[in-house]
Amino acid sequence: MDLDWKDKLGAAFGIDPDAVAGDEHEVESEAVEERAATGRLDVMLDKRNRNGKKVTLIVGFDGSDEAVKALAKELKLQCGVGGSARGGEILIQGDMRQRVCDLLRERGYKVRMI
Repeated sequence: MDLDWKDKLGAAFGIDPDAVAGDEHEVESEAVEERAATGRLDVMLDKRNRNGKKVTLIVGFDGSDEAVKALAKELKLQCGVGGSARGGEILIQGDMRQRVCDLLRERGYKVRMI
């Protein structure tokens, strides 16, 4: 009888593979789906205090910290760049304003590019 990897893992560690939580991607997508109740997101280009390097800032997010981080992760993945999320602001490396605006509008956010 051929066992799949989940059955082998369950036998090795004495756990039920079906009892293990679902895919992490599903949890992240639920957090990304959380929408800001009111207001809009402002997308702007910033170069101050960054040695002349450009970054795209997204401000005005009213969601939880987990939702901000999940959205930042998704945006970074879609843009293929780095960035961070702190204090309700998302920072994306480079001038990605147009792409970020398009991605946020696809997800149902109201966006204003500054």
